[in-house]
Amino acid sequence: MGLWLGKSPLILASQSSARKMLLANAGLEFKAITADIDERGIQLASALSNPREIALLLAREKAKAISANHPGSYVIGADQTLALGNRLFNKPAGRPQALAQLRDLAGNSHELNSAVAMAHDGQIVFEDVSVARMTMREMTEDELSAYLDAAGDAVTASVGAYQLESLGIHLFERIEGDHFTILGLPLLPLLAFLRGEQLVAV
Repeated sequence: MGLWLGKSPLILASQSSARKMLLANAGLEFKAITADIDERGIQLASALSNPREIALLLAREKAKAISANHPGSYVIGADQTLALGNRLFNKPAGRPQALAQLRDLAGNSHELNSAVAMAHDGQIVFEDVSVARMTMREMTEDELSAYLDAAGDAVTASVGAYQLESLGIHLFERIEGDHFTILGLPLLPLLAFLRGEQLVAV
């Protein structure tokens, strides 16, 4: 017996392998549907500059976009921003941009802002933003090149050019924040909401 008690299927508005793994490991049955939204266009139109607010805006928009076509379902939207001081990072387009980002991050501490929003019948019924502080170690050009060689195309799949659950762990000397925030889904507050709404069995 599954833990999900909702009358309609739970939906994750993402194809992120990390987010799908977190929900599956928590025993939740769900469908994953990509939210086809113009993230950069929405961000620019909003005129927001606070990385936490941007992450939350995009999480809301993803959840609402899928919810509009799935009445009755609870839809989880999630987004993550990376900020080094006042500078926001996006997913690198290729190896040269990934190398440039890693040069800037090396030896510094940056913040990952992970937002989650849940929509039901087109309305946001829950939202949360969690923050993790990540300190990357100093690295030589040879070390950066060796990492990029080993990681391959995966460096373009996430902001910051790393996946902490994989080879990216080699880049860090200190991490402050929970595992779920780092992987892009604040799972503990999300599960607390679901329990409060009697949508899960535990």
